[in-house]
Amino acid sequence: MKRVTGIGGIFFKANDPSKLHEWYEKHLGLKRESSNYSMLRWREADDPEKIGKTVWSLFKKDSKYFDPSQSGFMINYRVRFAWIMDPEGNRIELWEPPAGG
Repeated sequence: MKRVTGIGGIFFKANDPSKLHEWYEKHLGLKRESSNYSMLRWREADDPEKIGKTVWSLFKKDSKYFDPSQSGFMINYRVRFAWIMDPEGNRIELWEPPAGG
């Protein structure tokens, strides 16, 4: 398996995702690009012409997306797509961005 090359996404649960996203947008500048995520853009270290992206997203408190993990957050590591669980039961998403994007 490839090694982790970066963070593809940061996801966490919130009581009121829309209201919390408004707070993050107002106070930290995380501009909402859709109803539930913001996109952080950066340059690839080994190819500065290539733009990388990290998704920052909020989910409803009762979301089942992180199941079977009981954790309130999930990190998406950039490699290739797969879901695994760490030894403490946190769901981890492994992901590789498509070529050219």
